[in-house]
Parts: sequence; C-alpha cells; structure tokens
Amino acid sequence: MRILIADDEPLARARLAALLGECANAELVGSVGDGEAALAACAELKPDVLLLDIELPGHDGLGIARRLAALPAPPQVVFCTAYEAHALEAYELHAADYLLKPVRVERLREALKRAEALRGGAGAPRAYLAARMGGELKRVPLDEVIYLLADDKYVAVHHSGGVLLIEDSLKALEQAHPERYARLHRNCLVPVERLLGLKTLADGRIVARLAGTEAAPEVSRRNLPALRRLLRES
Repeated sequence: MRILIADDEPLARARLAALLGECANAELVGSVGDGEAALAACAELKPDVLLLDIELPGHDGLGIARRLAALPAPPQVVFCTAYEAHALEAYELHAADYLLKPVRVERLREALKRAEALRGGAGAPRAYLAARMGGELKRVPLDEVIYLLADDKYVAVHHSGGVLLIEDSLKALEQAHPERYARLHRNCLVPVERLLGLKTLADGRIVARLAGTEAAPEVSRRNLPALRRLLRES
C-alpha cells in the first residue's frame, strides 16, 4: 500500500515512518507538515492510505477528511492524534481507524489491515460511536447499538457487547443520525430497526419492545404518537 503521512511535528512524522518500516507491504510515498500540503500531495501522489493528524496548520485533519471524501477515489484515512475528543466525528467521516499517540506498531498494523480491506472492497466503512473504557478508546459499531440512555453528563450506550459511556449528548447523536434513531423519551433513543413494538403495562405505563434485549425502556406520552406512526409505516 502507498502511504502518505501528514503531521506538523517532524518527530511524529519520523516515528510513523520508522513504524511503517516494520509493517509488511507498506510503502511510504510522502510526508508533509500542513493541511495544504496534505491535500496537494493526495492529488499528486494518490496514496492508498493517509496517516493524518487532527491538529494541522492550514486545514485541520477533519476538514481535510471531509474534502477528500468528495473525491471519486479518496485514500483511506487513519487519524493519528493525541486527542480523544474528535473520535466520534472521525468515525462519522468513515475513517478507517483512529490511533492515539504514541502510536504502537501493533495498532498501526491493525489500522493498515483495516484500511486495505476497505480499499479492496471488503465492505463499506462502518460508522461507530467512540467510547472510553479503562482508559482506552473503544469503538461501538452503530448496528450493534440497542439503545442510548442519558445519565447525568454521560450517555450509556447499551450494545450487544455490554454497556459503555460516551460524552456526546443524545441531541448531538440524534442530529448526526436523524434517520437512525427514534426518541422514546427525553433521556432515551433507540435505533429504528431495533423497535419491535409497544406494550402497555398493568399500571398504564407504555414500554418499548426492542430486538436484542429483554430491557423495555419506558415511552413518554409526548413521544407516543410519533412512535405509533413509525411502527405503522415501517
């Protein structure tokens, strides 16, 4: 694979170049230090993979990824950054991976393998939610999310592998994926494809039946009409 590095720190570029030397089938075709140079190098060199820092002079990494996504055959983007905070937006831009500095060679190999699979048409990039667990950044594919429950300043992501906490608000998630989620009440979103039906309990409360779990989140009266319409139309 032909790989381009874009990072404003010379030592970071040198470290990534050295790590690429330990990765099979990785050919370094260029190394640049700002956003304009990254865009120009992508146009000229046509790399298969771009190892991209978030904080760059000229254009930040997220802006570069957005511009590259409009190309007919963009490179797979692997973010290499010291900041966890942009992970959600990065995955919404269909980044192949998101590596935290200092980058370990094992993670770089994994990221390149994922980028190669995506580039080779092994599947469309999956969208993810980014969560922290034990000090590490974890990814939860959107199709594994069962429901989202707001709890104080965090949102609990109940998914097929357990529960993780993210710092994004329900409102931000709803705006980022307007067709994906249905709101049960002010503190709960569920993926539309998980919503099987509604059930009225003996005490008059209404709960949702969801695929993949026995949990039955409560439905507010305010959101009930919209959910009934959704179920009729689906």
